[in-house]
Amino acid sequence: MLLRWLASLFCGSSDVSRNLTRSAARSVAVVGVAALLAWGGTGLAAEDTVTTIDFAKDAIGSPPSDFDFQRTGEGDLGQWTLVRDPTAAEGLAIEHVSTDQHDDRFPLAIYRAIVAENLEVKVRLKIVSGPSLTAGFAVGLRNPKSYYAISANAFEQRVDLLLFADGKPSRVDSAEAEVMPDRWHTLAVTLNDDHFKVSLDEKVLFTAFERTRRKDGHIALWTQEDTMTRFDRIDVRVLPPTEWR
Repeated sequence: MLLRWLASLFCGSSDVSRNLTRSAARSVAVVGVAALLAWGGTGLAAEDTVTTIDFAKDAIGSPPSDFDFQRTGEGDLGQWTLVRDPTAAEGLAIEHVSTDQHDDRFPLAIYRAIVAENLEVKVRLKIVSGPSLTAGFAVGLRNPKSYYAISANAFEQRVDLLLFADGKPSRVDSAEAEVMPDRWHTLAVTLNDDHFKVSLDEKVLFTAFERTRRKDGHIALWTQEDTMTRFDRIDVRVLPPTEWR
């Protein structure tokens, strides 16, 4: 009604009014598509839509193309490549290997396309070998020194929620868990505002509140030091942002 009134006010023509209305509708549609594409660079991060990250498009032996590689601490970045694994869900997995024995080094494979505040993440992983037998994933990653890690430890039979601040980890919460080497596990978190719900193999282990957290960031695959780890499925569902009052 407002568009028609403005058209009649300036032009006094019903034809011009109809043209203005149609033009405005097209503009709204274009803006809507642009906004969708701007969310994380693709439409993959639409709220309430589960995204299964596709890495099967990449060649065996090559790094997964939708990821950037960094590390927390000193030393090399590790090698992240696509490999065949007959025990994986689709016969393929992203593998991390390294011979760098720097202590307190945490390699990261950062997924570019999604930046979100609240989300659910499920990652299927297999910890193959290494002194620490520890791997998982990161959320809320602003940079390689600032994020949260959901960590599965097959050496100490434990799952941790860790906060990395200025590159230094601190434990927010943890629980004993049957994390086994050379076995596929599904590690998951629901992150909503300051509330974390952490699960292993569809069983909730603990809930935690972390009120100092930064509100958005990337997700990333994460390992500790020279742990050899394989990841074969990554599911992400973006949740509505927190309504601040």
